[in-house]
Amino acid sequence: MIKLWKAFRAAFISLLATGAFGLACWQVFSAQRQAPLAQPPVTPPSSPFGDTVAASGIAEPRTENISVGTHIAAVVTEVAVKVGQRVAAGDLLFRVDDRQTRADLQVREAMLAAAETQLKRLENMPRPEEIPASLAKVREARANLDAATDHLNRGRRLLAGKVITDDDFVTLEQTFQTAKEQLSRAQADHDLLMAGSWEPDKIVSRAAVVQARAEVEQTRTELERLSVRALVAGEVLQVNVRPGEYVATPASQALIVLGDVRELHVRVDVDEHDIPRFVPGVPARAMVRGDQRDVYELSFVRVEPYVIPKKSLTGDNTERVDTRVLQVIYALKPGKKPVYVGQQMDVFIDISAAPPPAATRSTRPEPLAEGAPAAVRQISAESAAEVER
Repeated sequence: MIKLWKAFRAAFISLLATGAFGLACWQVFSAQRQAPLAQPPVTPPSSPFGDTVAASGIAEPRTENISVGTHIAAVVTEVAVKVGQRVAAGDLLFRVDDRQTRADLQVREAMLAAAETQLKRLENMPRPEEIPASLAKVREARANLDAATDHLNRGRRLLAGKVITDDDFVTLEQTFQTAKEQLSRAQADHDLLMAGSWEPDKIVSRAAVVQARAEVEQTRTELERLSVRALVAGEVLQVNVRPGEYVATPASQALIVLGDVRELHVRVDVDEHDIPRFVPGVPARAMVRGDQRDVYELSFVRVEPYVIPKKSLTGDNTERVDTRVLQVIYALKPGKKPVYVGQQMDVFIDISAAPPPAATRSTRPEPLAEGAPAAVRQISAESAAEVER
């Protein structure tokens, strides 16, 4: 029995070793087997030109993206546009709270009305109703002077006849002088009334009217600025504000984004290493990122001659983020499918279509004839050496 158990155990161990060896061989064979190549989900772009500069671009409106904001921190009370809506220059986009400004405008208009009334009063002086009263005062003062003169004359005769005393005669003289001065004052007041208002007073009043009118116009301008309007015709691309929201200055993001999308442009980033090969004015073609079947023709618009750090990233593992790019603007011709603002595009610039560079004229002196003098030949050789240096 013991011998039988030992034989069974030896057979089991041999079988187990054989299975482990086979499993190890299969594992090694599987590890060495080459995996099939995976096909890319999207066909990578390929250049349609022989000699090309490849770059990435972003679609943008012809007017670029216009970020609209407000000059004052306030609460938005009305938003008059929606995304995708066409607007003309001068159309209302949104309005902020203007109650305080409207109240200020009413105060300024009341001050202007008061200043204009004051000026009108000065220009219309004297009042027709004041003239008869002034003339009556002059006549009254003249009558008092006539009475005082009569009393003084009679007093002089009575003093000569010793009827009145010297003190009584002095009182009559003082009454005469008082009546005389009262007539002079009444006549001067009447002349002043008939002369009208003083010209410097009119000048001050006119200046007050001008100042009040300017304050009214200033307040109206402030009121108009609280209603934000479109300065150019275009399409509303984004609306990031709602009625009741508080907006600050400067805002953390554009409240409304406008742009003229009737014609799209592509802002192409030419890598700084490709700038020497780039030629302005040559045509180009673009493909929408992720769809290489539709090709869009591009026409050159302009070069923005300022090399900037690269901001538009494609996500490629080999892409450099510390490089600088030259931005070139191309006009996008419409294709079969629409292109949306902000879409990335693969751009290929046909530099083979560039005109050949003009031949440069050599500065080397022409060889002399065989019979030229030796001195002339020496001067020519020195000139050639100088050119070579």
